[in-house]
Amino acid sequence: MDRLWEWISWGAAVLIAIAVHEYAHARVANDFGDPTPRAAGRLTLNPLSHLDLLGLLMLLLIRIGWAKPVPINPGYFRDRRRGMLMVSLAGPLANFALALISVALIKLLWPAGGFGASWPSSMMPLLYLRDFNVVFGVFNLLPIPPLDGSRIARLYLRGRAASLFYRYEEYGRWVILVLAVTGLLWGILHPLSNLVLRVLDFVTSFLGR
Repeated sequence: MDRLWEWISWGAAVLIAIAVHEYAHARVANDFGDPTPRAAGRLTLNPLSHLDLLGLLMLLLIRIGWAKPVPINPGYFRDRRRGMLMVSLAGPLANFALALISVALIKLLWPAGGFGASWPSSMMPLLYLRDFNVVFGVFNLLPIPPLDGSRIARLYLRGRAASLFYRYEEYGRWVILVLAVTGLLWGILHPLSNLVLRVLDFVTSFLGR
């Protein structure tokens, strides 16, 4: 029963994090004047509208996957660079915001908890929601195509660096897969995610005082 509850909690956290992430991309693009996400049916919090079957399978197998990218047409943006920057940041920032809310709720509902604490099973959904949103946000900020971090990097690269980036952009998914299979990806994500968690813990440390 505990194992089933763990899987339900994990699955719910995954679906919520993906839906919030992709919805944030779509909402900001829409607010900047791009009707493409709405026309594609992506301006929704329904996770089924955002799931990519292969990405979901990879998530189940190696704990790293992806959703369907939200279609964006930067030609609608009055300021193309600013529009793309804000749209790219929207997904990860939405994940961090949801993680912050999760940390706050955990502290309010279980004040005795903390890093390394033994948690009751009732806290499992919030713990998974916290952890998955942090990891998902950090992961998507990596400057590897097709992640959001690569879109941000693309805006600022010039000259030879930009040409090399464009040339090898199509191999980004393979780079991610190799890093995941070899365990190197977690070597990158783990310390960064812990740093974000500690920042969120500090931000919410004044709750209840």
